[in-house]
Order: sequence, then C-alpha cells, then structure tokens
Amino acid sequence: MKKFKASMLVTAMLVSVLSGCGSNTGSNSNSEEPATQGNATNGAATTKEETKAEQVTIKYYNWDNELQAESTKKYIAGFEAKYPNVKVESVSLVPGNSLESLKKLDVLAASGESIDVAVLPNLSELNKRAAQGVLAPLDDFFAQEGINPADEYYTNAKFGGKNYGIQNNITTNFILLNKDALDEVGLPVPNADWTWDDFREYAKKLNKGEGTTKRYGTYFHSWSIYMNPAAQVHMLHPFLTEEGTTNFSDPSFTNFFNLRRAMEVEDKSAKPYADVIGAKLAYRAEFFNEQAAMLLAGSWMINEVGDVEKFPHTFKTAFAPVPVEKAGDSKDIFMGGNFLSVGSSSKHKEEAYQFARYLSMDLSDARTELPGWKKGDAKPLVERLIGQNKDLYDVDSLMYTLFDAGINALPPSKNDIAYGADLEKVLIDGFSKFILDNQSAEEVQKWMVDEANKIIAKNTAK
Repeated sequence: MKKFKASMLVTAMLVSVLSGCGSNTGSNSNSEEPATQGNATNGAATTKEETKAEQVTIKYYNWDNELQAESTKKYIAGFEAKYPNVKVESVSLVPGNSLESLKKLDVLAASGESIDVAVLPNLSELNKRAAQGVLAPLDDFFAQEGINPADEYYTNAKFGGKNYGIQNNITTNFILLNKDALDEVGLPVPNADWTWDDFREYAKKLNKGEGTTKRYGTYFHSWSIYMNPAAQVHMLHPFLTEEGTTNFSDPSFTNFFNLRRAMEVEDKSAKPYADVIGAKLAYRAEFFNEQAAMLLAGSWMINEVGDVEKFPHTFKTAFAPVPVEKAGDSKDIFMGGNFLSVGSSSKHKEEAYQFARYLSMDLSDARTELPGWKKGDAKPLVERLIGQNKDLYDVDSLMYTLFDAGINALPPSKNDIAYGADLEKVLIDGFSKFILDNQSAEEVQKWMVDEANKIIAKNTAK
C-alpha cells in the first residue's frame, strides 16, 4: 500500500485517540462526494423512496471533546441532508478520553442498550468487542454496495474472517524536531534513512543547560510505543510474528531497551522514565515548552503545532520519519487509526452502516483527520491545517514525511487477536523491570517471552 501520493485525491487529517489519548491512499475524481459513493442498494444516494421512509434515530457513541464535537455536528448535518429519514444523535461518553469512554460503552452494551454506531480507537479494542459479540459483521452491507473494503480502506478491521469496522481516520507516527534548536547546533533535518543510533547522536548534540531549565535532546513518554518503536512502527504486528508466536525475542527489544538506558544514564539526553511516570508529565508540554528538542508522536500533532493559543511557542517545528533500527532496513511503516463499528444490538443496522460509510468518506471542511478512505489526496487538508501559521512549520519536511513515495504503509497483519492488551502489559511490565529495577535486557527479554507464551497458549487452546 502506498502511503499518500500526489496521484491520489482529496482527503483529510488528524487527531486521534492519542490526542484525546496508527493506512494510505488511492486515486479518485475530485468531483466525487462522499454522499454519492456506492449505489441505491445501500442508500448511498438519496432516493424519493428513502425520503418517504420511516423516520429513525440512531446514536453515535464517541469521546468528542468540544472541538471535535463541532466537526461531528457538521458531519451529521451533511448526512441528514442526504438521508432525511435518519436522525443522528451524537453521544460523547467521556469527552477527550477514549479509554474511559470504552468502559462506559461496555457498561451500556452489557445492560442491553442498543448500540448503533461506535468509534473504537484501534484494532485491539475492536477485536476484543468483536470476540464478545458486541459488534455486527459488515460483510453483507459491503456486498450489497458492491465494494471490496480492501480497495476502500488502508486497514480493514477483520476478526475471524469477517469485517467488523470501517476505518474513519489514520494515524501515522513521526518525529517532531525543534528546527531552531537544529539550526543552533548545525544539524540538518533527517530523512527516512536515519537510524536510532543517529537519533541518539542528535539527542546528545541537542542537550542544552542544566537543572530545571535544561533542554533535553528528546522526550520518551510512558506509552508502550516508546519502549520499542521498531516493533510498533516497522513491524506488521507490535507483539506477534505472522506465525502467531511472540516477537518479544526479536533483537530490537534488547537493543532499544539498552538505548533508552544509555540515553538516560550515560548521555543524560532523555528525561528519566521514573520522572515521566512519577510526575505524570505531558508530552506536548515537554516539546512546546522547549524542555525537549525531539519528540516521537504522530499525525494528530500537526494542527497542534500551529495552535499557539493552546501551546504558546515561537520556534519552527520540523518533521522526520521514525528512524529505522539499522541502515538498510525497510522504511515501511504501520498506520493505525480509529474505526467505526455497528453494534450487534442495533435495530437500525443499515442506517448505522450508511452513517459510518458517510463519515469515513466525508472530505469536507468538517474533517480534521487523515481519512482511512483511500480515494483522496491529503495534501489540500494538510495545507488547510497549516493555514496562516506557516512560519511555525518546516513545510518541506512535513510534506516529505507524509507523502514521500519511498515511505510505504505496511500491509495488514494476519493476526486478529483479542488479547493484544495482555501482551502490551507484558511489554510495559518488562520495560519497568529493566529501567526501574535495573535488570538486564536479556533477563527481562526471557521473562517477557515466557509471559507472552503463556498468554498465547491460554488464548489459542482448543
């Protein structure tokens, strides 16, 4: 799958679970509007019969904050204009918090509440609920519409051989760099060939000052992606091989663990993990307050670079692809995102599917996220998001990082498991043993492999 190329069409971009909290593009005609995709079988175009149809109301469960809610209102207005017999009620369960929203969604489902459409932050959470029978398969709707979801979306939410979700947006990871700091020490903006060893050298040179006013070369947040980005960005699955065995035995885990310790202890170019979790530090503040010159983050940060009201700063931000582990490694990257699913309890599944499809293809000004729908060109949206704040962006490096033809999206993994969160916990616990308890990387790796094998065996037992 190609990432985003100039031959593709109008799309859109940004915030995801992380901002409240990982895919590419095809080609199509600019004149194509989301509401006219498909055919009359699934109601993709409004007909007189549909206009006269019985009025129904569906609920859309999400975690919209105030800003996201405004976009959702625009989406709903557009949808209701095309489908006058369907009213959509947006329900923000816990504004700005996807994980707490999922807990509330689970309570509603367990109590028998009818779930029409729900947004899920990643495949792991979707698979978990598909396994529980909370979600309805969408294959019949795709067949009625005459489409192959693999041709429509970068990542397809398959579980047990059936499709349970429609990708609404994509998230892709990259490195943000303080361009002023780079210029200060004479460092160029890196390209896709740079390695994690190069990253370490950059961090050393970007260190500045001491004490409370120190600018660290980089900041690693508490999330699992910061414990081995090589696995989470450049592998098909962050925790499993394509044979279904644990990938915790991969050398990249010990390599990155040791790199993290070296940067904390020897180079002092990264704030200690103990401080990160102890003080519950915020990664945005670390970067925009110039306490760190580099930050591994992703596409949800693009519009935030220009939001000086929320994140006051004057320096220019450059962008670079996530480093590869060693020179010559593949530059292909994982792209995640949010998924729209129809509840198995919904009394209006067809209308819920229509709304999910409409949402995923809406390329209007309402969209502030890169769409998971392939048939569009994200460049106009990126330019719109930058807007009048061009002086805060190194635009060339941003466009290179997002659209360079040499950076492709990884194909989807064959693994569709419902126990990804259990494997992620093993990684987090293992990293804590290493960085906080001072165990060796090899000792911790053996423990992680053993624990992962137990989880896999438990979940694959016949």
